[in-house]
Order: sequence, then structure tokens, then C-alpha cells
Amino acid sequence: MEGTVAQFEEGTVVQFEEGTVVQFEEGTVAQFEEGTVAQSEATSDVGYEVPRECLERYADLLVNYALGSGAGIAPGDVVWLQAPESAKPLYAELCRAVWRAGGMTISGYRPDADADTNLERDFYEIASEEQISRFLKRYMRGIAEEVDHLIQIEAEADPHALSATDPAKILTREVAQRPMSRWLDDKESAGKFSWTIGLYGTEAMAAEARLTLREYWEQIIAACFLDHEDPKAEWRAVESQIQATVAALCALPIDTLHVRGDDVDLRVALGERRRWVGGEGKNIPSFEIFTSPDWRGTEGRIRFSEPLYTHGNLITGVELEFAGGRVVRARAAENEPLLTEMLAAENADRVGEFSLTDARFSRITKFMATTLYDENVGGPFGNTHIAVGRAYRDCYAGDPTELASEDWDRLGFNDSPIHTDIVSTTDREVTATLRDGSTRTIYAGGHFQLDALA
Repeated sequence: MEGTVAQFEEGTVVQFEEGTVVQFEEGTVAQFEEGTVAQSEATSDVGYEVPRECLERYADLLVNYALGSGAGIAPGDVVWLQAPESAKPLYAELCRAVWRAGGMTISGYRPDADADTNLERDFYEIASEEQISRFLKRYMRGIAEEVDHLIQIEAEADPHALSATDPAKILTREVAQRPMSRWLDDKESAGKFSWTIGLYGTEAMAAEARLTLREYWEQIIAACFLDHEDPKAEWRAVESQIQATVAALCALPIDTLHVRGDDVDLRVALGERRRWVGGEGKNIPSFEIFTSPDWRGTEGRIRFSEPLYTHGNLITGVELEFAGGRVVRARAAENEPLLTEMLAAENADRVGEFSLTDARFSRITKFMATTLYDENVGGPFGNTHIAVGRAYRDCYAGDPTELASEDWDRLGFNDSPIHTDIVSTTDREVTATLRDGSTRTIYAGGHFQLDALA
């Protein structure tokens, strides 16, 4: 109407009868006369397209560096590519990169879950309990035997596509698919399988993080060194720093870790035959250094500053209290019932991972509303995080193929169908108690306190 004044929050999109889409910065005041088409400098972000050379570098990085623990794939290798429709441009580049390297692809391309088509939601609404819990053993076994590498691309057309779905059904499905995870874990332990995860930003994902799509992709491009002519060379330089830190940590005869801060007082027993792990192409980007502790030695409390996205839902203000290695109290400011249900899954109330990220390594500076990036964020204090659920067997300091199921249990490596990372970016100090009873601060102010980084 003539003379109307409208004030918009940042990122608001307004569509007019003529089809014009306008995006306003926070606090923008626009006054329209009847029939006026509004314009704003903020419209420059609408229709943002990732530069083609960045996608080519991204695909090359994932195929020829991230897989094979930094070595890339070999001619004849089979790569299982999993990506949704939203990531089509990157999926196409990944196929080309695999073929150029002499490899073959198994397609895991699937339609988006959006307002028009949401097959994930429809499956859980339509399928019987028997269908949800069914595992197609012969088919999945065939893939497990055939595949040499896996690339998963995270890209959400709607991050809340499953928000109305019963989480118990989703957890049941995850438990049913556990045999596949075990087969691939065994194959990885034998050095015959590698995997990596990447991110393809969408408008919806950027909105979750309260960023424009351009800002969201600026984080991806920076984090993966796609703004460099040879991202692989940059990652090898970072990898050398990470591995120097890993070596220094592994050289310390650590018995227990004590994490202290305004929001945490937590003790974690490292356990026998443990090693620290970092880099090696698993996840791009990956700046964290982690281990899988003896779950039985976790005691104390911890609060997490970052939201947790799981099963299409957002859980905020997570607080956990441990006694005897298990969660005895769990609270959340938002979606606490979902947190409780998640922890009720088999062995999901035990710690499977303890992780630290040095702020000097990471190029991620903003909240991205996805674990892949938020567990690797830098910022002023780096980040500390734990994962409840499944432990990583590559954190065993020895040949994992020599261990039977009872050996993993004896060593305190947790086994669970889920693995859920929960992150905090607040200031924390981590003190290690060594086996001789002495103590040493290994992490403070967002930095590792080790000779390797002196």
C-alpha cells in the first residue's frame, strides 16, 4: 500500500507480485509507493554460485588427498559417493575426479528432502516396524566387499526435514544398520578402506547459522583452503603440524585427563594402549586431535556452549553429568526429551571420543550449524568436545585386527550404534596426570601446551 514502511531482520526475503526477490540487512527500513520494485545492496547474495574452480579444487582435494589417509585413490579403486540433490554440482565434480584418477564410482545420489518431496519422512510415516528395522544383508554385504573408499557430502535442503518424525524410529533404523558399520570398521582396520566427509552449503543451512549463503561458503572455502591454487599442499602443511602434536601427545604416559572451566569439571581416564589421532583426511576440514578413552573412567560434569543438531532437531544448552562412566543426569534448555531418548540407545550414555582443537590450526571462525565444522572451529579458545556412543578403533595403539570383541570390551572401547559429537568453544584448561603421578597442562587458552608447538 502507498506509504507503507517495513523493517526487516537480517536475511529476510520478500517476494513481490512481479516475482522480485529482495534480501535486506538487519534494520533496513524500506518505504514503497504502490507498484514500486524495491532494490537493496543486500540482493547481491541472492543466487550466489560457488566458483567453478573452487568446486574442482574441492573434488580433487577429497578424492586425491582426503581418501587413502592423504595418498588419494589408486587406479581401479571403487569409491562410494553419497550426496543429496542439493550438492549436485559437487557430486558431478567428484565423479569426474574419481574417473580422472582411474577409479570407479558407486552412486549414492538421492533426492532432497524438501517441501515438495520428503522421502525420508515418508518412509518413517509409511513403513512398518519390520520395514524400519530390516537390514538388507546380502545387498549391503556386497557393497562393503566391493567398495574401497567412501565420500559423504552433507547438504540439507531443509535441516528440519525430520523434526516431526518420531526419534525412536530413526534410532531403530540406525541400530538395524549397525552390521554395515562394523564391516567397514573391520575393513578400515585392515587398511583396505578409507572415508571422508565434506560439506556443500545451501541457503537453508546458511540460514540456520544466521549467515548469508556467500558468508557460509566463505567459511567452507577458507576452511578447506579452496582459495589456494593447490589446497592439497596447504593441507599437507597443516597435517605436519597436527602430526607433530599427535606425536607429542602419544609420547606422554597419560593416565587421566582433568578438564576444568566455568562450565566443566570432568575427569577422563585415557585407558590402556591408547593413541591420539588427527588429520589423515578423515573429514575435510579436520583440525581436531582426538582419542577414544576408557569409557569406564569418566566422572564429573560438562556443559556445552554449541547447539546439537540431531535427527532433524535442534538441542540447546546440553549439560551432562557422569558417574561410573555413564551419564547419570542429562539436561537441555531445548528438546531435553530428545536428548534423553538419544542417550537411551545402546551404550549411548558412555563417552566414545575426547577431542581438542587448537585455535591456531583452524580457519573456521563462525558457527556453521553442522557438527563437521563446529567440532573443528577455531575462534579465541579453539574447542573441546566429547562424543557419546561409539569409540574409534583406530585410537588403539596396536594392530586392531588382532583384537576380538571381548578384547575391545576389556580395554573399555565403547561399542554403540550411534556417535554424537557435542561441542563447546568456551575457555578450558586440560591437565594430564601421568602414570608417575606428576601433572602437566596440555591445553589452555585454546592452544596445546606442548614442546612440539613451542
